[in-house]
Amino acid sequence: MHVHYIIKKPDNWDTYYQIYLVIFCCVAKMVIDMLLGLGLALPITTGVGVGVVTGVAEGVSYQQKMNEEMKSETRQLKFHIDVHIDSSHSRSASRSRRLEMDDSIVTMRDNKLWIEEKSPITRQPANVGSHPFTGFYLNYPDEDRPMTRGLVSTISRDPPVLNWIYVDKDTYEIKCANRSGSIQHHVGDWDWTEEFGPESCLTFDGWEGAVAVEEAEGKWALYFDKDDDGLKGKKNGRRTMEVSLKRRVITEQEVNKWGLGTEGNLGMKKTVSGIQIRGP
Repeated sequence: MHVHYIIKKPDNWDTYYQIYLVIFCCVAKMVIDMLLGLGLALPITTGVGVGVVTGVAEGVSYQQKMNEEMKSETRQLKFHIDVHIDSSHSRSASRSRRLEMDDSIVTMRDNKLWIEEKSPITRQPANVGSHPFTGFYLNYPDEDRPMTRGLVSTISRDPPVLNWIYVDKDTYEIKCANRSGSIQHHVGDWDWTEEFGPESCLTFDGWEGAVAVEEAEGKWALYFDKDDDGLKGKKNGRRTMEVSLKRRVITEQEVNKWGLGTEGNLGMKKTVSGIQIRGP
């Protein structure tokens, strides 16, 4: 009787292989140095070897995290953003104003995110000319910062264009732009409080801090209270209201309606390393 053994390559084989290869090279160098009477170089060689191994491990770990993010179907789900007003956190606003703002929807206009009335029938903006936030999570492409989970949305349906969502570093407005227009600002991490359920809300830098600011009569824009001080020094006498941004996953039909495709998103192209947004 012949017994056949099947050896399964572990999922993280590439990580182990690269680390073992570096360790092997370092050990081989130390052995050669000792044989040639260069034992005094051992501490330096060892230190360099450890540094190289650590660097390789961190680099591979970073790439693995990026790959996991790209493969996550949950991260790729497209969604609208509904606005909820918690009366206990917005006591400064009148009751009528809270009722008017509650269960509204986030829209995209003039490179900013706004809060508008939502139709109870269509669950879309009551103003049919407004474009609702329609987006998903995506790693922000910047080699000079740690892996950052970004957020993108279409800003128009025809032509379909995607922009990055970011917090302005000076005003704390929540705005949108291409990569070159957003890279100098706060681009993430964006996340949510729960993976599923009706109470799933957007977070930025690990917490909910969205604030509505009335920039004109009845015109409310979104800001983020990054310093957790009620936008001190940035309100300029304008009325504000704390809000929760609820993530509402949308259907395939709705996705196509607002300029995104379930396969090969319009305004994006697939590359060897992942997905890339068109434009600079």
